[in-house]
Amino acid sequence: MDGGAAFVDAFFKPALIARYAPEIVSGVGQTILIASTIVLTGLVLGVTLALIRSLRLPIATVMIVIFADVLRAVPPLVFVLLVYFGLPNVGVTLSAFAVLWLVLSLVLAAFVEEIVWAGITSVAKGQWDAARSTGLNFATTLRDVILPQALRLSIPPLTSRTIAITKNTALGSVIGVPEILNQATSAVSFSGNATPLMMGAIAYVVLFLPVVIFGRWVETRFAWRRA
Repeated sequence: MDGGAAFVDAFFKPALIARYAPEIVSGVGQTILIASTIVLTGLVLGVTLALIRSLRLPIATVMIVIFADVLRAVPPLVFVLLVYFGLPNVGVTLSAFAVLWLVLSLVLAAFVEEIVWAGITSVAKGQWDAARSTGLNFATTLRDVILPQALRLSIPPLTSRTIAITKNTALGSVIGVPEILNQATSAVSFSGNATPLMMGAIAYVVLFLPVVIFGRWVETRFAWRRA
C-alpha cells in the first residue's frame, strides 16, 4: 500500500464514513442545539448584567465584577466537572446537557458583560449630557442613546467570543453529551481508525465556517464609518 492509499485508509476510509455518518450528523444536530441555547442565554444575561452594572449600585457592582472575573479566569472545563460531579453531592442532579448549557452560558455571560460594559464606558460623556439635556431620564438615555452605540462598538469582540464559546461545546464529550466530538471519539474507539475523527473535524468546519464568515460580515456591516 503506497503512501496515498495508506492516508486514505487511515483518514477517509469509505466503509467507515458510511457506517458512522449518521452518528456524526446526530452530533452536529446536538451541537447546533447546545450552541444556539448557550449563545441566546449568554448574550441576554451578559447584556442584562452590563445594564445593571451601569446603575452603579455598590453591592450589585461588586457581585457582577466578582462573577465576571471568576468565570473568565477559570477554565470552563473545571466548572463543567465541578457542576456535573459536585452538585449531586448536595442533592442537585442535572443532565449532562443542562450542565454544559449552564456552565458555558455563564462563561459567555461573563465575557459579554465585560465587553458591553467596556462599550458603555467608551461612549463619550457628552452623549449622556446631550441626551439628559433634552429631558430624557437615565433609563431612556441608556436604552436609546448609549446602549445602541455601545453594542455597535462591542460587535467585533462579541462575535469572536461567541464563536469561541460555541466551539467549547466540545467539552461536552467529557461528560457524555453526544455532540460532534463525543460521537467522533466514540467511533474512533470502536473502529480503531481516525476516519470518524476526520469526519468530526470536517463537520466542525462545515458548521462553524459559515458562522465565522457571517461574523466577519456583521463586523464590517456595523463598523464605524471612517472619514
